[in-house]
Amino acid sequence: MSTAQHKIGSGFGANSTADEVLEGIDLTGKLAVVTGGYSGLGLETTRSLTKAGARVVVPARRRAAAEEALAGLDGVEVDELDLGDLESVRGFAERFLASGRTIDFMIDNAGIMACPETRVGPGWEAQFATNHLGHFALVNRLWPAIEPGGARVVSVSSRGHHFSGIRWDDVHWRQGYDKWEAYGQAKTANVLFAVHLDRLAADRGVRAFALHPGGIITPLQRHLPKAEMVERGWIDEQGNVLNPEGFKSPEQGAATQVWAATSPQLDGMGGVYLEDCDIAEPAVDGAERSGVKAWATDPEQAARLWALSAELTGVDAFAA
Repeated sequence: MSTAQHKIGSGFGANSTADEVLEGIDLTGKLAVVTGGYSGLGLETTRSLTKAGARVVVPARRRAAAEEALAGLDGVEVDELDLGDLESVRGFAERFLASGRTIDFMIDNAGIMACPETRVGPGWEAQFATNHLGHFALVNRLWPAIEPGGARVVSVSSRGHHFSGIRWDDVHWRQGYDKWEAYGQAKTANVLFAVHLDRLAADRGVRAFALHPGGIITPLQRHLPKAEMVERGWIDEQGNVLNPEGFKSPEQGAATQVWAATSPQLDGMGGVYLEDCDIAEPAVDGAERSGVKAWATDPEQAARLWALSAELTGVDAFAA
């Protein structure tokens, strides 16, 4: 089966930074929405976009923390959004749409990783609900602002999608919970979302991408016990990062999502998974976790997940 999952030779790589991929690109007059754009990779994404001239709206679950982190950055506004609460998603979308603005770059950056078993909404597993369903509802509700601008929608996934495909018989992990497999399912969902959104929206001028930003030590690890990070070889007993060459800096980690949102090299493309500022190759069985798993780009599974997500959230901008 043919696939669009092949490198294009972008000229960038794992060590490229967000500022480097934006060099020479003027974003004056453009508007981006960056969920979680006040911490970790999101903060670096916001900084680089505003430096290039864009205005950035940062929906944040912790509004006061976001305002503090973003203080001093021109061209940024903060609003409230809890992706685990569909009424909060609705409220943010309605406030944004009331402003009459259009969106050029929609970057679904916020997420949680490997948290203890947590239930939100009507008993949904928190990682699937927050990382996928909340963003699904948000993009569909913001569609009247996304379509007119011919926006790019960027879904921040992870190499963690290798941990699990979609557990169709138990997506909310009611029959036993594994925090890493649940994370993997949520990250697979992020890729499948981009695959099907691109299929639905490409003829309207909207393209969608998913990506792995790289391994970065950020607040995303807040749910992991120190002992587990030590055991994984990420840090030592004093909290120092081990093998720093194996991790990206936040500036490098933000590069792929900024490249996905803005690069003219991706004009006319969409529905693909990116890593290290290029299109990723298909994953090879037995190889170290790199590339994209077939289960994350399968168009039939992508359509099935879209239908399930629309049923669960009650939102579908493309419903007949």
